[in-house]
Amino acid sequence: MVNDQPLVLSASVEHWPIAGTFTISRGAKTEAAVVVVELVQESVQGSFRGRGECVPYARYGETVEAVVATLDAAKSSLKRGLDRTALQRAMPPGAARNALDCAFWDLEAKRAGRPVHALAGLPAPAPRITAYTLSLDTPDKMAEAAARSAARKLLKVKLGGDGDVARIAAVRAAAPQSDLIVDANEGWTAANLEANLAACAAARVSLVEQPLPAGRDDMLATIARPLPVCADESVHDRASLGALAGKYDAVNIKLDKTGGLTEALAMVAEAERLGLQIMAGCMVATSLAMAPAMLVAQRARFVDLDGPLLLARDRANGLQYRDSQIFPPTPALWG
Repeated sequence: MVNDQPLVLSASVEHWPIAGTFTISRGAKTEAAVVVVELVQESVQGSFRGRGECVPYARYGETVEAVVATLDAAKSSLKRGLDRTALQRAMPPGAARNALDCAFWDLEAKRAGRPVHALAGLPAPAPRITAYTLSLDTPDKMAEAAARSAARKLLKVKLGGDGDVARIAAVRAAAPQSDLIVDANEGWTAANLEANLAACAAARVSLVEQPLPAGRDDMLATIARPLPVCADESVHDRASLGALAGKYDAVNIKLDKTGGLTEALAMVAEAERLGLQIMAGCMVATSLAMAPAMLVAQRARFVDLDGPLLLARDRANGLQYRDSQIFPPTPALWG
């Protein structure tokens, strides 16, 4: 745009303590390391700033250092006019593109004086019921955690170890009224898959996420699944949807996997066309990472955007959580 200055990108690493310890089948952590992108543009209308947040994930070969390096390398492309549309081709799906894509959306909204949902041609987002995650632990410890959260409408139960049949039974007994999602994080095997699925069905679990390792999940197409099974690690963007046929009933769409809101919204439409249920998921991060995902959540059967609830504190102007509901962001946060 004439008289506009080139976009200036900065990327910073932030460490947010987790309240206690967050444990899944692959291990435990006590903090969330996130990368925050800020895009600033000076124009004749004034100075505008857009932000995005991502979580580099070792499971996908990402590191904080590599993500920051990727973003730093994009500075020269921005000077040559890289925009959000071109970004989809210039950078592969993943955490780095997610942060930059979401920063572009935020900047566009600030410049236009219109919310992101309007720019995307979507209705205004409404509050949604979000899951609250229970970390993997012993059956007794998980039952105690479930009892403390039994008033919540939707609980996500981390499994993926020996003794999962006892764990899910203990959680169900402690939270008899809550809707339950189970996430095995690739932790089950061909030997225990059917027994664990049967235990989940007996416990009235509504959905099981990623029971088998990605790339070793063909067995899901050969058994009678007693409840819906959702792909997480087995699905990233639209290009990966085709491989799910016959194995999965739902997809967990996370912006750190899709590479941002742009691809996530396109992936929602394609997944719906294929007859797959939608789950809106997240990594453990602050409200800045959850805010764009609220637009995906509007089309989701299951919403799991509880990242800030797992932290010891959230950033300023964070999302509002009330009981089991999560509310859309204000422009002071994003969008």
